Amino acid sequence: MRTARATAAAVTAVIGAGAAAVAAGRFASDAALRIPSGRPLPTEPGLTVHATAAGQVTLTRDLAALRPGRYGLVGERFHAVVGPVLAGTSHSADTVVRRLERVTYGTPEPGDRARFTPNVHVGDPATALGVDHTVLDVPGELGPLPTWFVPGARDTWVIAVYGLGATREHVLNVLDALRRNQFPVLVPAYRGDPEAPRSPDGLNHLGETEWRDLDAALRHAVDSGARKVVLYGWSTGATMALRTAARSELREHVAGLLLDSPVLDWESTLRALAGARRTPGVLLPLAVRAAQGRTGLYGDHRPGAVRLDGVAIPTQIFHGPDDTVAPWRFSRRLAAAHPNTVTLQTVRGAPHAAMWNADPAAYEESLRRFLVPLM
Repeated sequence: MRTARATAAAVTAVIGAGAAAVAAGRFASDAALRIPSGRPLPTEPGLTVHATAAGQVTLTRDLAALRPGRYGLVGERFHAVVGPVLAGTSHSADTVVRRLERVTYGTPEPGDRARFTPNVHVGDPATALGVDHTVLDVPGELGPLPTWFVPGARDTWVIAVYGLGATREHVLNVLDALRRNQFPVLVPAYRGDPEAPRSPDGLNHLGETEWRDLDAALRHAVDSGARKVVLYGWSTGATMALRTAARSELREHVAGLLLDSPVLDWESTLRALAGARRTPGVLLPLAVRAAQGRTGLYGDHRPGAVRLDGVAIPTQIFHGPDDTVAPWRFSRRLAAAHPNTVTLQTVRGAPHAAMWNADPAAYEESLRRFLVPLM
């Protein structure tokens, strides 16, 4: 009898431990599968505003605060835009002073907590940039997809899609550069965005299902007169662009790909995001398995999957070694495998999906050089 009770207790303990492990893996996988839109990623360190003055903001001294370039600075009740670190200013050893270019809304006050974000604009093309645009509802697989359309003179269109934790506002960083070259631009929201239809399971599939909404935008562009289309994506938006170029029935219209910080290995990205939320290392494999079970995320390793190791159209990748969310090595590997079609622009000192922010002028010049032959 004692043996039977001991065995039952052991089985119960094992089942309980197994259930706890499954629950822990599911919780950890939420770090990538339930990322809220419009907020900095968990990999972005928190900073403290120590002081503000005319054209200046003093922040906690951190590697993030020392990055080169131009960023949004977002707190609970404010959004501002900061430029480069200012040399020759007076500050304590544990702080850094950056140029404060503008305050979009609210007021950063000493003691406020803040994080950097790639978004330097808030609103839509009209309110943020004074750019005329039309708001469309593009028919998608799950319902209408709210889409900004900015007209241009060319018959080559650009469709631009944001990625993890972002919104359509992210695209506003490069909209003026695209307009200067007279490209019509479509900026669709897609499943999971607060403005777009909800994914059936409420989860982010890291581009594996979301690409179908980009495909719907591609169909709209072709039906509206686009002869060629350039797909431009950041983060998982870049993954969507690759998927669309490989799988779409209209892929013959895709003339080029622009990929910023592409998520080319979803397991690495999931581990990075879960780790940034202090998930213990022993739970990370459980998070990967939980994500697979919840979403079917197997990528190009699934039997019969369309592989992406045959990139046959001109492709420009912007990526760098400081991206802790989507490892740079996978972009290098893709570029090395396709030297005739893929060009890698290495950007140093920039976090995930912020390659433009590190040096906007150099980024936009590379963008122009890539796009000119496709006009």
